[in-house]
Amino acid sequence: MSYQTVRDLGADARKTAIRRGDYKSHTAGLAKGFLQANVVITSSDYALDFMRFCHRNPKPCPLIGVSDTGSPIMHTLGADIDIRTDIPAYNIYRHGELAESVHDISGIWDSNLVAFALGCSFTFEHALMEAGIDVWHISNDRTVPMFRTAIPTVPAGPFQGNTVVSMRMIPTDRVEEAVAISSRFPLAHGAPLHIGDPEKIRIADIGAPDWGDPVPTPGTHTPVFWACGVTPQAVIRNARLPVCITHKPGHMLITDVPDGAEVPILVDLPSESNNQKGEL
Repeated sequence: MSYQTVRDLGADARKTAIRRGDYKSHTAGLAKGFLQANVVITSSDYALDFMRFCHRNPKPCPLIGVSDTGSPIMHTLGADIDIRTDIPAYNIYRHGELAESVHDISGIWDSNLVAFALGCSFTFEHALMEAGIDVWHISNDRTVPMFRTAIPTVPAGPFQGNTVVSMRMIPTDRVEEAVAISSRFPLAHGAPLHIGDPEKIRIADIGAPDWGDPVPTPGTHTPVFWACGVTPQAVIRNARLPVCITHKPGHMLITDVPDGAEVPILVDLPSESNNQKGEL
């Protein structure tokens, strides 16, 4: 199923297309008005440390949801969100190395796993476009470029490393406006971390992203860098966990939470959610 087809679908049909594996590509530009999320899934042995890491690094890791231990259902983010099937593509890391990318993790889900959802900058891109600021990777069906930087994170347990950023080329005379717009979305990384010279954050070549696709860099535009939820995928390499699952960069979980929500809690937890309340 093509990107254009999925972009025109309603929420239920779009979720079905992803869940069935009919759509396996990026989610930039999809689901206008709803919060998108990066995902990290780890065993309960490391879940508390990862939660601490998110708390200490809210710009790259704005925590918007946590599953019950062993439950794949993200109750607070929607009425029917199954973390095993509702992301177009997943990365599976073993001992810090990317082992494979898959489109369904039902076969490896177990009762010891905890899923974390982190706000994503795709959310504020709709607001940029509504203001008339072109977002090139969306209008050209590409994945946003992402880069490792020298900006440190605050460590927690085995999780440590530098921040990853996503980049958008913004018309120079509209950079201030883009900053103001993104600032309205703290659950989606908020205002940028850096504007201008990429070498100041140790990015050697903006034409060669670590993840995603390169974009044009016209002289009339300024590179603007936002904190990115791919940061955990960089620190996972350092943590060298036996197994850790994430979204594939650019392939997000689409929630039912409105993008302007002050609090990302859409529905109440079931009274006996998976019979494992209080494990974290």
